[in-house]
Amino acid sequence: MGIDLGTANTLVYVSGKGVVLQEPSVVAMDQNTKKPLAVGEDAKKMLGRTPGDVVALRPLRDGVIADFDTAELMLKHFIRQVHEGRTLVRPRIVIGIPSGVTGVERRAVMDAAEQAGAGPVYLIDEPVAAAIGAGLPVAEPTGNMIIDIGGGTTEVAVLSLQGTVLSESVRVAGDELSESISQYMKKVHNLVIGERTAEEIKITIGSAYPSPEDDEIGMDVRGLHLLSGLPRTVTVKNAEIRESMSEPLSVIIEAVKRTLERTPPELAADIIDRGIMLAGGGGLLKGLDTLISHETGIVVHVAADPLSCVVLGTGRVLENFNQLPRVFSGYSRGL
Repeated sequence: MGIDLGTANTLVYVSGKGVVLQEPSVVAMDQNTKKPLAVGEDAKKMLGRTPGDVVALRPLRDGVIADFDTAELMLKHFIRQVHEGRTLVRPRIVIGIPSGVTGVERRAVMDAAEQAGAGPVYLIDEPVAAAIGAGLPVAEPTGNMIIDIGGGTTEVAVLSLQGTVLSESVRVAGDELSESISQYMKKVHNLVIGERTAEEIKITIGSAYPSPEDDEIGMDVRGLHLLSGLPRTVTVKNAEIRESMSEPLSVIIEAVKRTLERTPPELAADIIDRGIMLAGGGGLLKGLDTLISHETGIVVHVAADPLSCVVLGTGRVLENFNQLPRVFSGYSRGL
């Protein structure tokens, strides 16, 4: 099994079957019994809508496990769901993790997977997995650059010969873009909106680069008006939302520029020829490829299926296990 354990979504790949599960990384817990009421899509619907004794949690923050017990419960549920309830199966698991995590955070992921019923556990850096999933020739001695924008982290990496030449991980990604929209609505329109509404605005009318036909696109947003304390509907325009996201986007652009500055000249020449690959759910933001291209002067390609790149990469590694021995990150249990 290959798992992309993401801050926003968890995806599971099974050898020979492809991607069999794609669910939000959310668990709804009953506070009294400490038992999960719902996991995944059902739990996401409860975010911000639960009574006092039920809490909807996201066990991963910024790409790492923030709540160990809940993450273990979630993994256990997904592994069982994929194996249709059979509990005796102890599958070999490859998990994609952010490249910037510490040794302690790596161990937490491995422990959670083992407690959840995994057999041997292998860790692979998300940019490497995303590059393999996007079809980049990582085994060849050519420079490949990938930007993987997830929910909690943005990974920028230059890869060559099955390894990472250099990488940078910033904890600014999809969640921060949604958060900046929430803050903007509160500051400018005095409207308090929830996490799900902010995400909906980002997906529906959010864009990273101005284009004349988009600027007039608007959306009605419902929330709680701060001054009157009553529910209100406000119309927001595309240009406003773009402006509200400019700060987190500039952090991502700076990370890309810093990585390019540190790239060895031979690999930099390859990257100019081949362009930069954009993957991860954040890659779906309209105009982001144009913005990065405008800022760096290098062509940017969006992966065919940005959301599934990491999980497809873990799957390809599983299926070509012996041909890609050097892609695993740090140490793995069960080697």
